[in-house]
Amino acid sequence: MAGIHISDLEAAINYWRERSPSSDGLSLADPVRVLAELYARMAYRHETEIEEATLSQPAREAWLAWFQTTPDTPCIAICSTSQGDAVCKGCGRSFDEVQRWTEMTPGEKRASWRRITLEGTAWRFNRYAERAG
Repeated sequence: MAGIHISDLEAAINYWRERSPSSDGLSLADPVRVLAELYARMAYRHETEIEEATLSQPAREAWLAWFQTTPDTPCIAICSTSQGDAVCKGCGRSFDEVQRWTEMTPGEKRASWRRITLEGTAWRFNRYAERAG
């Protein structure tokens, strides 16, 4: 199972706050509330990830709505795994991630995105950054 990182929950909360701002400065729209409650529990427990499968249906729907606004794949059409590399120089995904991408859950995809972003060594982050845009 894939873990959803707390930074993704924060991004989803901000996404929903922009789309459904509080009318009175106090109340929260339902998607913001369910994600914020989950975020607060994680912060209280000092957790950085939560299993994707454990999300409540409303939290999952709110998170997936945000997820749909993110790029699906880190691919920049320079795939060195097709040349035998274990990790693609273009996007930073492993050979297995490239092969399984269409089967991966949204949480698994976000975990891959987080890893390659933190590493920052793939060409999508330097040499060919314009292709990533």
